[in-house]
Amino acid sequence: MAVDLHIHSTASDGTLTPAQVVSAASDAGLSAIAVTDHDTVAGVEEAVAAGFELGLDVFPALEIGAYHSGKEVHILGYLVDVQDSDLLRLLSHIRDSRRERADRIVDRLHAVGVPLSLDDVLEKCHGDSLGRPHVAAAMVARGFVPHAQAAFERYLRRGRPAYVPRFRPPANETIDLILSAGGVPVIAHPGIGNAISTVNSLTEAGLVGLEAYHVDHTQAKTQRLLTIAAALHLIVTGGSDSHGPGGPKPVAVGQVPVPDDCAEAIREWGRANGRWPLPAAAPATRAATK
Repeated sequence: MAVDLHIHSTASDGTLTPAQVVSAASDAGLSAIAVTDHDTVAGVEEAVAAGFELGLDVFPALEIGAYHSGKEVHILGYLVDVQDSDLLRLLSHIRDSRRERADRIVDRLHAVGVPLSLDDVLEKCHGDSLGRPHVAAAMVARGFVPHAQAAFERYLRRGRPAYVPRFRPPANETIDLILSAGGVPVIAHPGIGNAISTVNSLTEAGLVGLEAYHVDHTQAKTQRLLTIAAALHLIVTGGSDSHGPGGPKPVAVGQVPVPDDCAEAIREWGRANGRWPLPAAAPATRAATK
């Protein structure tokens, strides 16, 4: 059966609630998923509970934006303890930095004649991980652009007038933190940009896996990543990176074929490290235990 281990919900910048994501995954016939919201675990409890009701494995997870050797990298963390104090402390700091970034983006938009307010942006954010997609949605709602893609192309992408870089922790520290929180650190979509060049050094820093299957990976790139994973003894994961309908790049849950072996690799790592089945005492992940 297929799985999807990279999905975003309204807890960060997706357009489906965590429960709706799980429902979509069930409708697609998937056997396991992970809701990997950006820099937050706020949607985990809802997703896991919905998965329990529908008989679908939902791994507690998140995606943290980091940097390594001057490059932007994204680190997925599977099976994390969502109540780990060090993890929550970092996520709180990132959340605060996201709010400050949104303020600066709004200021830059004003400077180029787009009178968007921060309140406009906050109205579009239903979780605690404020991001550029919320700015884009607010711009569409106010009629400044026809769609979210136009907002990014004209104003919000790197090199555009309202682009503001955001805080990112070092990747090696992010990997350590995920491991300390009982999780499986995996580099997300390494086939995009120059991230693939960081895999060797990140493996030395404790990386456990890489995402070979992704909506933006060509078949040739996927094969190359599978070869690298085998050579470095890394587990392989994959997912659609779906943000739901209505975003700048609509991708359906389950759109990327990912074999169940990827989910089983996470389960096996969890069993070997005491994280699967998950501890029944953890309220936010209790429902996922099988």
